[in-house]
Amino acid sequence: MRTEIRRVLENLVEHMTACDFFLVDAVKTLEKAMIGRAMKTAGGNRTEASKILGIHRNTLQSKLEEYAVAVPRKPPQKAGPALRARAK
Repeated sequence: MRTEIRRVLENLVEHMTACDFFLVDAVKTLEKAMIGRAMKTAGGNRTEASKILGIHRNTLQSKLEEYAVAVPRKPPQKAGPALRARAK
């Protein structure tokens, strides 16, 4: 799998350099995509997403702000019997 990913990335780099896509743009694009995917996988949980990415939670928070990544929200939980009883 890693060999295949490396091959795909090498091909991508060839195309990117041919199109004057600079390193800083490539890094931002890759980071934003990976952060978005990790946040989606983690259901919006920043701690879990940071573990997926192998970065500190504070670093993730900074990058979320820098790249204006939309943070998915967990759907509201259904009220269980205890919550329904308190609501009455």
